[in-house]
Amino acid sequence: MSVDTLLLPFQFPFMQNAFAISVVVAVPTALLSCFLVLKGWALMGDAVSHAVLPGVVLAWILKIPLIVGAFGAGMTCALVTGYLSHNSRVKRDTVMGVVFSGMFAVGIVMYTAITTNEHLGHVLFGNMLGVGRADLLTASSISLVVSMVLLAKWKDFLLHAFDPAQAQASGLPTGLLHYGLLVMLSLTIVATLSSVGIILAVGLLIAPGAIAFLLVRSFGRMMLVAVLVTIAAMLAGTYLSFFIDSAPAPTIILMLTGTFVVAFVRREMLTRARSMRTAAAESGKD
Repeated sequence: MSVDTLLLPFQFPFMQNAFAISVVVAVPTALLSCFLVLKGWALMGDAVSHAVLPGVVLAWILKIPLIVGAFGAGMTCALVTGYLSHNSRVKRDTVMGVVFSGMFAVGIVMYTAITTNEHLGHVLFGNMLGVGRADLLTASSISLVVSMVLLAKWKDFLLHAFDPAQAQASGLPTGLLHYGLLVMLSLTIVATLSSVGIILAVGLLIAPGAIAFLLVRSFGRMMLVAVLVTIAAMLAGTYLSFFIDSAPAPTIILMLTGTFVVAFVRREMLTRARSMRTAAAESGKD
């Protein structure tokens, strides 16, 4: 394959925008995934990403920006889930499953009940090859704000994720940290709406943190590794999709899935090797 062929994807404006949006959304999703994985909120990302659909449809009906409706629906799902889980005997994961599936179903019913030129597939699965300047500006603004907040207050969010009681005893505003994380989760999903879409956004909110968790032990390195892995997977997936004639978003998720499998196998091999060395050392002492 010639050099001209290898550089061909970079010559098209739609591919340039796809590469740009990949880098833009990679940073906040990777950082946020680290906190979601440690806090056990992986399903929360799935819930909020699915629950934004009725907000998108309602925003179209009211002729307001779609991101406003998406953010409102995402926050509604997060707040309702939190209220029900704290005021009922039902576990949080069960409540999330009921709430997000119900809101997603409402969104489907609303969409099929109206006549619109909007393509549901773009909302569900994203449209990276159709990203425009407005999408880039919106995603960049949201990504910058979310990334700055997470990097500036990561120690506070980390303590709240590991030990909320200790965080409260230390004088940290636990309520603000809790709902602040939910707000940033909703904003990040809005930022990814035009690129990977609602359904595949959950992959970006879980896989990077899970991969980094398997590779490193300190949280600072975990965030760095998650960002680097996500950027690499998004750029590689977008680039590869051009040559294999596939959609960029699912190709990116497959790249992240493959990376997770490799990281998992590596961790298992290291654990077994460490166990064998420990067993050999103990037998030598005997």
